[in-house]
Amino acid sequence: MCGIVGYVGPRAATPIILEGLQRLEYRGYDSAGLAVIEANGHVAVRRDAGKLHNLIRRVEEAPITGQIGVGHTRWATHGPPTARNAHPHRDKSGEIVVVQNGIVENFLPLRNELLAEGYEFQSDTDTEVIVQLIGREYARGGALEDAVRRALHLLHGPSAVVVLSSFEPEKLIIARLGNAGGVVVGYGEGEMFIASDIPAILEHTRLMSFLENREMVVVTEAGARYSDLEGAPLADKEIHNIPWDPISAAKGPYRHFMQKEIFDQPNAITDTIRGRVDFITGEVTLADLHLDDAAVRALNKVTIVACGTSYYAGLVGKFLIENLARLPVEVDYGSEYRYRQPILDERT
Repeated sequence: MCGIVGYVGPRAATPIILEGLQRLEYRGYDSAGLAVIEANGHVAVRRDAGKLHNLIRRVEEAPITGQIGVGHTRWATHGPPTARNAHPHRDKSGEIVVVQNGIVENFLPLRNELLAEGYEFQSDTDTEVIVQLIGREYARGGALEDAVRRALHLLHGPSAVVVLSSFEPEKLIIARLGNAGGVVVGYGEGEMFIASDIPAILEHTRLMSFLENREMVVVTEAGARYSDLEGAPLADKEIHNIPWDPISAAKGPYRHFMQKEIFDQPNAITDTIRGRVDFITGEVTLADLHLDDAAVRALNKVTIVACGTSYYAGLVGKFLIENLARLPVEVDYGSEYRYRQPILDERT
């Protein structure tokens, strides 16, 4: 799990991105990095190993400024947590950069293919394969957006990818493959934000859309243009007004986010059941479930698929459902479930 923040607009991108990354540091603290397009028209990158304060110190020592940029906090998967493996990663030209949340499952054959074509790698990560592929496809002709599509079609596995390039300096290109974390697009006045979680940009806007599997968005300061990975436009993307406040979304007085989650449990439960439970009649309404009484009574098994702390919430759900409904429940870890051949039928 990694944290991503991006900005395009009239303001300085660097402080906005760094402040957003501070709110996402719980998503990764092995290393961090930042890229902006400076006034000279080139991409500038700062990266460092360790927690985010190391990157902040690095930027203070060697400032970079621009009005469009992207930042990343990393939880290492491929390659050790070093500065050379920190995101963003560059292509051969140095003018296309990528940050990623996810895993490229076929990165080794893709890396070997690129090595055979003469490409050189500066890191041990699977992410660098993505940016080198995009650079190769862009060199073959066409718009950057098309190059990103062609490159992403070569990838296996879940990924959220953000692309920034001085070749087309007015835009960020973001795509989501599978369920590799979230991608939030925030709408400001003459400016736009992207992040992997709501708290990162909540200080700046409450108007947000969410990218789904195999969707892409091109973000400029004027707005967002959505499409699928085949290039078909998505015209009716819903914009949500998020009712959270920045204080409750931040770490606040707690020592770390895990401690905050523990103390937030009563409010989280209240917010979850609000509007769904009638405490006078005892009735529970789950309109989004789209199951009538007959369908529920026909079930012979329930499978809960989750990751991280949600997995443990699933174990609580298993206890409650089995105890109250007398239905057998399996709880599976999401990252492993997709590789299994689970026994399911129409009554699961």
